Amino acid sequence: MAYEGVSNYCHETYDWSVAAGDSAIMSVTMGEETDSAFLVVFRSYTGAIVNFFVEKGSGKTRLVEFVPALGVQNDAGTIDLFDYIEK
Repeated sequence: MAYEGVSNYCHETYDWSVAAGDSAIMSVTMGEETDSAFLVVFRSYTGAIVNFFVEKGSGKTRLVEFVPALGVQNDAGTIDLFDYIEK
């Protein structure tokens, strides 16, 4: 569910048209898992990485954006994962 919700959010929020011919340009992948949270990682065609920290119990998701080329990391807000799960 964490992967599905984040993938749906990313497809809704970010422009995927640049990846239409090459799906390797942008991706959503599962990261590490702890007892309390999942990490889902979005990689943009710009090189930016957005880490989604999904709390297992509540679905509350914290976004942290990282731009490796600039060495910049910023909190990018929160979402409720359940708002992006297919019903």
